[in-house]
Amino acid sequence: MIRAWFVCACLLAAATGGAQTPAPAPPLPEPPAAAAPAPAAPRAWSSLSPQQQQVLQNHQGEWNSLPPERQQALAKGSQRWLSMTPQQRAGAQQRFSQWRAMPPEQRQVLRQRWQQYRSLPPERQQQLRESFNRFRQMPPERRMQLRQQWHQMTPEQRHHVTQSMHSAPPPRHVPR
Repeated sequence: MIRAWFVCACLLAAATGGAQTPAPAPPLPEPPAAAAPAPAAPRAWSSLSPQQQQVLQNHQGEWNSLPPERQQALAKGSQRWLSMTPQQRAGAQQRFSQWRAMPPEQRQVLRQRWQQYRSLPPERQQQLRESFNRFRQMPPERRMQLRQQWHQMTPEQRHHVTQSMHSAPPPRHVPR
């Protein structure tokens, strides 16, 4: 899914290369450098709410042997799950099923692309999210055209498109 999102954002940027958007706001000052985060402390099973324990019941037997970072991630994920609406939960279950059905190689590629995305500056991440949202709002026929263009490109052309997106300033929107 992340791959599809990234590809769509790349396609949109390639397709709208001549379009203009408003100039970005001036960059915010850099926050002061923070100290390295303290390592996560182990979390007791009993510190979880009864609802979290129910969500994580499959991990109860192994909880104490899990690394503290994994315990924290599971606790945070269970809290996020509990805060979702039934519709959001259904969507999450569907995406998780798709993830589990993927071959391990494809999952690894998606993990790497996610890390690449997360390593981008926040402004660039925002640009990609906006591009992706514009792509999603396009008529299905236009999205299909862009996908076909992407699939017809050589790997070198795709690389050039993605590299030019990283080095070029964001496109500006010109009102019609």
